Amino acid sequence: MPKSLRVIVSLALMLLVLAQPMYAAEKSVKIKITVTSIALVENNHVGNEWYTEASVNGKTVAEGSSVTLTLKPSAAVKLQAYAQEQDKIPDEGEATVSVKASSIAKTTNKALSVTVTENRGRYSGNTATWKFTFKMQKVA
Repeated sequence: MPKSLRVIVSLALMLLVLAQPMYAAEKSVKIKITVTSIALVENNHVGNEWYTEASVNGKTVAEGSSVTLTLKPSAAVKLQAYAQEQDKIPDEGEATVSVKASSIAKTTNKALSVTVTENRGRYSGNTATWKFTFKMQKVA
């Protein structure tokens, strides 16, 4: 084999080896997310009857329940917390956060704070605060 052909073949092989990681498929990871608690932390005359909802990637998850997701490491887990005071003219608040799957260690806790502001009446402007706690862990 001529020397110039060997050089070309060697360069082609090196390019093939270097380009391979770009085409390798990302390995999926399993992540279990549990809604560990939903708690009313402070209520300054906003209301007594409430509706709360926690969701993970758009799926509602009850307090104490879990959902397991299979994701690529570059994907995000979207946590959402929602609270609504129940009356004729409801007051509501929500909070959302996205956590990259690759940043979740063995166990990671994330708390979202939701503030609901009274919109009418003599207590207008007062607030209530809810704390939603999520536990995220990688599953083997």
